[in-house]
Amino acid sequence: MVLKSLSLLNYKNFESKQFTFNNKINCIVGNNGIGKTNVLDAIYHLSFGKSYFNPVATQNIKHDEAFFVINGEYEKDDKNEKVVVSLKRGQKKIIKRNGKAYEKFSEHIGFLPLVIISPADRDLIIEGSSTRRKFIDSVISQSDKSYLIDLIKYNKVLAQRNALLKYFALNHTFNGDTLDIYNNQLTDYGTKIFEKRDAFLKTFIPIFKARYEAISNGNESVDLIYDSDLFEDNLTALLQLALNKDKALQYTSVGIHKDDLLFNIESHPIKKFGSQGQQKSFLIALKLAQFDFIKAQSGVNPILLLDDIFDKLDEHRVAQIIKLVDDENFGQLFISDTHADRTEKAVKQVHQSYEIFKL
Repeated sequence: MVLKSLSLLNYKNFESKQFTFNNKINCIVGNNGIGKTNVLDAIYHLSFGKSYFNPVATQNIKHDEAFFVINGEYEKDDKNEKVVVSLKRGQKKIIKRNGKAYEKFSEHIGFLPLVIISPADRDLIIEGSSTRRKFIDSVISQSDKSYLIDLIKYNKVLAQRNALLKYFALNHTFNGDTLDIYNNQLTDYGTKIFEKRDAFLKTFIPIFKARYEAISNGNESVDLIYDSDLFEDNLTALLQLALNKDKALQYTSVGIHKDDLLFNIESHPIKKFGSQGQQKSFLIALKLAQFDFIKAQSGVNPILLLDDIFDKLDEHRVAQIIKLVDDENFGQLFISDTHADRTEKAVKQVHQSYEIFKL
């Protein structure tokens, strides 16, 4: 799968911009603030229907404009595919594939597999558990449509249960039968999500460890540990045990929405005990393992976006990553950097065609 061309209209800082891409390596270079990351984010947007960096959809529209349009033309399975993402202020976002709009965005997820490596990934280490859950959900959803549907349904029921708990507190009332309806639905969706997360991580963790060992030359041991309430008991029992607590808090305190993924180095949290270099290697191994997993599940080489990695990694590590595309196991690569000469020097080390776009 390759992205052949990209056109942007009123997207972030771009009024109008077109690109025709190389099938292997594409380097987006220019000064800070000129929009290099925005080009990569537009490519991400075409795969996921949202920005990687800014969740507020309207803030991706160029200042003082009423709409944005991102248009991507792909070649996948020997077929030409056209994907368009557009948004008008005050209206719902539209995603079209070959001229036909999706009724649900979830139907599009996984069609254009993609992995991004960015300085923003550090949030996976320093932010709360919701960031790491989103990472798990993003990887599984690209190859399992039913998982994403169950997750959407679980979150909807969770919001309804929380609203009911608030209603009980506000009106000094309680109805166990009504609450049980939500409990049963949460258990149904939550159990399926938990089992898929558990199965995914059992496959994913060995891939991640192998990637880390290759990047770090096996100098230290790392681990990912799935932390979930559902290892203790089934969700129905957990909700019953937490009932008084939930009534007092006015929200649901147990369930798969509290799951976490612990990042360890030498059996200690990498957030506290890992050096900057170890943390960077950890995150790159995580993303390359994501690439490997998605490829194995889909049979398609995901597009790989490397955002501003020269400023965060030494040139030796960058060269190691770029050399990966010399392997036919990798597909199309997009790199953003501030220095054209540095980028060209790195990509010349591999025996692949490349294009440099100066903004």
